[in-house]
Amino acid sequence: MTERFDYLVFIGRFQPFHLAHMQTILIALQHSQQVILALGSAQDQRNIKNPFTAAEREQMILSNFSAADQQRIKFVHVIDVYDDAKWVALTKSQVNTQLKPNSNIGLIGHFKDDSSYYLELFPEWKLLELESLKGSISATPLREAYYRGEIVEAAFPLGSIAFLIAFQQTPIYRQLQQKYLQRDPSDLELDVVEP
Repeated sequence: MTERFDYLVFIGRFQPFHLAHMQTILIALQHSQQVILALGSAQDQRNIKNPFTAAEREQMILSNFSAADQQRIKFVHVIDVYDDAKWVALTKSQVNTQLKPNSNIGLIGHFKDDSSYYLELFPEWKLLELESLKGSISATPLREAYYRGEIVEAAFPLGSIAFLIAFQQTPIYRQLQQKYLQRDPSDLELDVVEP
C-alpha cells in the first residue's frame, strides 16, 4: 500500500506547463489530499527563460483540471535567490503558509538531470520519486519552438495550448520573440522584458 499524504509539494517553473507536469500532478492527486505547486522564478521580470508570470502560470495550470481537482491544487510563489540554503528556507516558509498543523507532507518529482539535485534538499519531506514521464519532455525546446511561432501540441494539455495561443497575440509575446530571435546565446537568461 502506497503512503497517503496530506500534502505533496511539486516544485517547478512550469514555463510552460506541459503533459509531464500534468501527469505528475495527477499522480500527486492520487497520493495526497492536496498538491502544493511551488512556482519557481516567481519574480515579476519576464525573460526568455521565464516568459510567464506566476499568476499566468496559475491560470495556465488550473485550466487543465476539473473544478474538483482545482480545489485541491494550491500555489506558492518562490523567487530566485541563487543560494541553496536561502532558497530552501524560502520554499519551506512559503509552503508552511498552506499547511495545517501536524500534516504528513511529501515532495514529488524525478531525477531528470543535474538540475534535480534540489529534491535532496528537503530531507524532512518524504520523497515520492517518479520514473521519467512522457518521454522526458523538457520545457526548454518547447519554449524555443514557441518563440519560432510553433506550439508543439503533442507535448501540451488542451488548457496550455489555449493559453499559449492567446499569449501569442500579446505585445509581450512579440517582445520576447524578438529578444529570442536577436539573442546572443550567452545572454539567454539575462535579457529582461518588463511585465
